[in-house]
Amino acid sequence: MSDKYERLLDYLSQSDTRVTAAELAEHLGVTTRSVRSYVTAAKAAAHPLSIISSSTTGYRLNRDAYANFSSGVRGHETDTPRDRVHHLVRRLTDAPNGLDIHALADSLYVSESTIETDLRKVKALGEDAGLTLSRHGSVVTLAGTEAQYRRVLSKIFRSESAQGFLELETVQREFVSEDLGVFKTSLIAMLDSQGYFVNEYGINSVLLHVAIAVDRVIRKSSDDAGAGTVDEPDPAAIVDSPVTAALADLTREHFGVALDRTDLDYLAKLLTTRVITPGQNEPVKTVIDNYVVPEHLDSVRRIVGQVGEEYLLDLDDEAFMVRFALHVGNLIARAKDNSFSRNPLVRSIKTSYPMIYDVAVFIASQIQREKSITINDDEISYIAMHLGSHLERQSRQEERLTVAIVSPGYYDMHDILRRHIEKALGDELSVEVVVTRTDVDWTDFSTDLVLTTIAVKRASDNLVVIQPFLTEGDIDNIRRAISTVRRHRRRARIKGDLLRYFDEALFLRNEQAPDEASMIRRLGDLMRERGIIDETYITGAIEREALSSTAFTESLAVPHAMAMSASRTSIAIAVNETAMPWGENRVNVIALIAFSASGRSSFQTVFDQFVEVFSDRTEVLELIRRSTGFAEFIEELVRVIDK
Repeated sequence: MSDKYERLLDYLSQSDTRVTAAELAEHLGVTTRSVRSYVTAAKAAAHPLSIISSSTTGYRLNRDAYANFSSGVRGHETDTPRDRVHHLVRRLTDAPNGLDIHALADSLYVSESTIETDLRKVKALGEDAGLTLSRHGSVVTLAGTEAQYRRVLSKIFRSESAQGFLELETVQREFVSEDLGVFKTSLIAMLDSQGYFVNEYGINSVLLHVAIAVDRVIRKSSDDAGAGTVDEPDPAAIVDSPVTAALADLTREHFGVALDRTDLDYLAKLLTTRVITPGQNEPVKTVIDNYVVPEHLDSVRRIVGQVGEEYLLDLDDEAFMVRFALHVGNLIARAKDNSFSRNPLVRSIKTSYPMIYDVAVFIASQIQREKSITINDDEISYIAMHLGSHLERQSRQEERLTVAIVSPGYYDMHDILRRHIEKALGDELSVEVVVTRTDVDWTDFSTDLVLTTIAVKRASDNLVVIQPFLTEGDIDNIRRAISTVRRHRRRARIKGDLLRYFDEALFLRNEQAPDEASMIRRLGDLMRERGIIDETYITGAIEREALSSTAFTESLAVPHAMAMSASRTSIAIAVNETAMPWGENRVNVIALIAFSASGRSSFQTVFDQFVEVFSDRTEVLELIRRSTGFAEFIEELVRVIDK
C-alpha cells in the first residue's frame, strides 16, 4: 500500500490539473476503488496536512502541504489508538468488499495483533451505528446501509470534538476538497435572506453531515462513472421547501454534486431542528400566526408563570415567549429522534451563570413532564442561553441612557444626525428630544446626556459637542461620556446600598480594645443606644465569638449574634491603622453586624461585596489609610467595589 500511494503521489505531482480516478487506475494498474483506498491511506499518513484535494472531476496535489509532508513537517503524529480506530472505520466504510488485515498492518506500520485490537473497537463503534463487522480469512468487512455508514462517520468526528467546537478545517480535510467555510458563508447568507435566525453553535454539526453526504456521493460517482462526471440533478430532489431547494443549489454550486431527495430532506430536517428558527425581523403576531405551534406557546406561558412564582423572575415578555416556543418545538423534535444538539459551552454556563442554569433546569423539568421526553445538559444549556440573552437585552434596555440632541435647523440635517446616532449607538442610547433652536437653556435638560453641534463653554460630563455630520471621533467621545455617566450612576447605586446599612454614628476610627469581647461591646453599645439591638444581642455576639472566630480574612472580623432580633439590619464598624488580635489573626477592621429577619436577604449582596474588598491586603491598607472619616470611608469603599 505504501508503495502504491507513493506512486500515486508522484504521478499527481507531475500534473498541474486534476487527474481522474480512471487515469490513476490505468497508470497504477488497479481499479478505481483501489485508487480511493490509496488516496485515503495517503491522507491518513499526512494528517493533519491536507495533501490531496478531491472532487467529482478527480484529484489534485496540494503542493505546499505535500512539500511539508515530504520533508517530515507534519504538525503532530496521528498514530494513537483512537486515531487508528477512526482511520480504520474510514477505510472500511469505503471498502464494501473488505480489506486485508495484513495490508492494513503494513500500511499503518503496526503489528497485526495491534490491528486485531483496534478492530474490536471498530466493531463496537460499528454496532452502535447498526453496522456489522465480519471476518473471512484475512479479509475484514464492515457491512451496513449507506445511512449507517454516515452515522458512524458522524459519530467519530463528533467524539473528536467532545471538548469544544467541531472544527470545519478537520471536517474539510477528511471529506471535501473545497473550502467548507465558503459553503458555510453562502448557507448562512441564504438562511438569513429567508428570514431565519441561525444557531452558530449548532451549524458546524450540520455541515459535518453535508460534508459526509457530499464525500459519499463523490466516491460513488468515482466508482460508477470512472472519470467522475456529474449527473444532472434529479428533479425529484428539488422539493417545495425553500431550504431544501437552496441546499440542492448550494451543494451543486460549491461541490459539483447533485444530492438525492433522501439526502436533501435529511439535511433540511437537521437545519430546521438544530440550527434555524424562522421569523427574523418579522412582527411577533406574524411569527405566531405562521410558525408557532399553539400548544407549545401555551406550555411556555404556563412555565413562565411558574418561573415567576418559584424564582421571582419576570419572563412575561411576548417576544421572548414566542421565540422560546419555537425553540421548544425544535427541542421536542430532537428529543423524539434522540438527536440532541451539542453545546460546547455547557461547563462554562454551569459555572459562570449558576442561577440562570438552575432556572433552565427547572424549565427543562417542566417540559420533560409535559411532553414525556428526556432533555440532556446540552439542551438545558441552550435553554439557559435563551434566558441569559433575554435577561441581558432586558438589562441593556434598562441601562440605555436618555439623550437630547441640539442641532440647529437647516433642511433635514437634524434628522440625518439623529438617524446616524441611533444607528451607531441605538443599543446604548434612547433619543428623547431633538432641539433645533440656537437659543438653548442648558439647565432645562433632564436627560442623561446632551449631544450638541453648538460649541459651548459650559463644561459637564454629560454634555458632548459633536459635528453636524457624525464622525468616528464623535462616536468615541459619546461612548466615553456614556461610560462616565454609567460609572457615576453605578457608584451612586453602590453608595446608596452601603448607606442603608452604614451610619456615621456607628463609625469608629483607630478605636483600640484589649480583646474581642471588649470591642464587640463598644460597637454594640453604639447600636443599643440607637434602639437597633438590645443587650441580649450583644451578649449573643460575644458568645458566638467564643465558639469560633469571625475573622473572615487576615484584615477583617465580622462578629454577630446567631439570632436575627435587631430592629433593622445595620453595621457598626471600627477602622484601625494598627491591627488588634482577633482569634488567631490580627485585624484592622471590625464590623459588628446586627441582623433583622426581614432585612437579611437584601443585605446579602452588599455583604458579599464588602467582604470581597477585604480579601486583598494591599487594597485594605490603602482603604484604611484614606478613610480619615466616615465620608472618606464610604467613598473609598465604593471605589474599591467598583474597580
